[in-house]
Amino acid sequence: MLIVLTGIDGSGKTTAARATVAASRRAGRDALLLSNYAGRRRMSLLSARCGVQFHPRLADAWETIIRTANVLISHARAHRYPGLVIMDRHLHCQLALRKARGLPRGRFLPFLLRKLPKPDLVLHLVLDPEQAHRRVSARGTDAETLDDLNSFRAAYQSIPEYTQFTELAAGGTPAEVLSELRLAITNAGSNQGEDLVLTG
Repeated sequence: MLIVLTGIDGSGKTTAARATVAASRRAGRDALLLSNYAGRRRMSLLSARCGVQFHPRLADAWETIIRTANVLISHARAHRYPGLVIMDRHLHCQLALRKARGLPRGRFLPFLLRKLPKPDLVLHLVLDPEQAHRRVSARGTDAETLDDLNSFRAAYQSIPEYTQFTELAAGGTPAEVLSELRLAITNAGSNQGEDLVLTG
């Protein structure tokens, strides 16, 4: 079973993905975490260190190459894996970033999304941008303005793929978010006749 997690920066995607895989393994089930990063955090740090603002098209081109490579590798690994696969981010994230930056959607990423195996469930972690901004500021590893996060949230909601997402409230404690996430996965598995009850 393939689950994809999306959401704005600070929504807790990576934390939730790791916790879900750990819970599944504690329940005695095979689970694999695959991360589809695009190098945005490193670019943000490099930009701040050098005092240079990368042009949106240049940033998108670099991120698209990295994310696409990671997504293709992840799908190759997922295809051979017999258990639960959690993907932290996907191509949807790059399409939302393009929208937020005022860039055209393009044809390649939508084409690739249509050709790749469809996830059994895309869970979008919903979080108020102000709370997300506090989380991003607290971790201190990257920089996102509140305006950026508001634009990113609106961009996600505007892409055509969003209508197929399942929203999941991410404003609670990590334990609460994990509980809701596990329930969503269990329900999706039940609808497909799979026994995916996650405990732990």
